[in-house]
Amino acid sequence: MKTLNNINKLSDEDLVEAIVKTNDTLLFETLYDRYAGLVYNKCYGFAKDEDEAKDLTQDVFLKLFVKLASFKGKSKFSTWLYSFTYNHCVNYVTRNTAKKFEKQSVDYKDIENLSEEEEDDKSLLTMKVDKLKVALELISPEEKMILLMKYQDFLTIKEIEDALGIGQSAVKMRIKRAKDKLITVYNENPN
Repeated sequence: MKTLNNINKLSDEDLVEAIVKTNDTLLFETLYDRYAGLVYNKCYGFAKDEDEAKDLTQDVFLKLFVKLASFKGKSKFSTWLYSFTYNHCVNYVTRNTAKKFEKQSVDYKDIENLSEEEEDDKSLLTMKVDKLKVALELISPEEKMILLMKYQDFLTIKEIEDALGIGQSAVKMRIKRAKDKLITVYNENPN
């Protein structure tokens, strides 16, 4: 039997593999302990209050235990978990607001205008934090999700690609559209 110390030394991926093989709830608790704070913080970004964020966090981990076998190791576990959490929160917000978001198609003409290098983000960096928080609540959950993945969690384009299961040009286009929308909403907000 593995000691607790040995369990804590396991990589996320090895831990997930062991949980999937054994359905051991004690092993899952180790995974929970590693990521509960991070998942809570992500959920809190979508929730109205702490209790709602706690409920969302519990929901994520309940679903995670059931869906853990679907982790195939194509990306880091933490990247996959970010995506899993964001998708759960986006679905929660979408359900609660009874909105249906159509998948945005990528227009070839828009892709032509994207540079290969990262775009200049000075306009995002100069925004006032309080006003930015308000603006983030006014854009769609999907737009908010991709901006948080890029600028709060510092995921690379490749990591976002893997997490969302879409191509590089689609990731870049969604980030560009979400940034443009955020800047527009921010500038329209009088606060």
